[in-house]
Amino acid sequence: AIQTATINGAELLGETGLMGEIVPGAFADIIAVKENPLNNIKILGNVKWVMKNAVVWKDEK
Repeated sequence: AIQTATINGAELLGETGLMGEIVPGAFADIIAVKENPLNNIKILGNVKWVMKNAVVWKDEK
């Protein structure tokens, strides 16, 4: 599921290397979670922070 939303989507759009992966020169909108979502996909419902356009957004709850 994660690969479908990231790398596969970038390939479909012809944007490999610019989207869908964390590499130098790529767009870097990312989220932070406490666990590896490959081991527990439900952790994506508990995002700690989001980085969009080089700005970090945190939920202060």
